[in-house]
Amino acid sequence: MPKTYTPPQGFETEPRPQIQLNHVESSQVESIGYDPETKTLAVRFTRGPGAIYHYTDVSPEAHAAFVFADSIGTYFGEHIKPLPFKKYPAEPATA
Repeated sequence: MPKTYTPPQGFETEPRPQIQLNHVESSQVESIGYDPETKTLAVRFTRGPGAIYHYTDVSPEAHAAFVFADSIGTYFGEHIKPLPFKKYPAEPATA
């Protein structure tokens, strides 16, 4: 029986809320940002086209635990990945 795959989630059509991203040391995650007012966590991965993922309703404590985890990739897989998200296209490169 052939395997079936869920198609990847499409990009959001509304403009991306601006959350400053900061580089982190991780083989899986390139940068992380957080907006405490909306409790939105922004993540860009090291692989792929540079899309930015927004995870909502993330507590400040969860954000801090993510940034300071011994393994950011492991923390992401265990605690952040299961959360609902919105996916935004990569930002254009600036000259």
